Amino acid sequence: MSVPILETERLVLCAPDKRHFEPAATMWAAPATAKYTGGQPRDRQSTWFTICRMRGMWDILGYSSWIVEDRSTGEYLGEVGFSDFMRGMTPDLSEWPEAGWALVKSAWGKGIATEAVQAAHEWLDKARPGQTVCIIEPENIASVRVAEKCDYGLWQTSNYKGEAVNIYRRHVDN
Repeated sequence: MSVPILETERLVLCAPDKRHFEPAATMWAAPATAKYTGGQPRDRQSTWFTICRMRGMWDILGYSSWIVEDRSTGEYLGEVGFSDFMRGMTPDLSEWPEAGWALVKSAWGKGIATEAVQAAHEWLDKARPGQTVCIIEPENIASVRVAEKCDYGLWQTSNYKGEAVNIYRRHVDN
């Protein structure tokens, strides 16, 4: 499947490829990025597998994640999109696209996450309307605010790999 390119006023959301590896590896190695995404910085191999997984999910699921770039400079800003992680948790989330986002620290607090997540949802709402979910650790207030601005509401609390998480959901009718 060809990955759609999405553009906003400040951003380009594009297909992940090899040129994104180095900046992605730097982002995922940062403890600040890892704090709410599993708690441990990722090594280079894990980052490479993430990029490959993102590309592959487009073919398998018809949706996945994009790389977020600054529209004027082409600078790597992070990742945003949807996945099915087959988490095996309760409730089972595998029937719905799970939204996720991560940005380099220099992009935090500027509305970039909200802009990117909204663009991704505008595309998904047309391509695959229905419910989406996202998992956010209760202490991650910045991501809670992004989710709320993108019409997510708290659905329920759960536990994932021994950690308390909040599950948010969003629904768009056909």
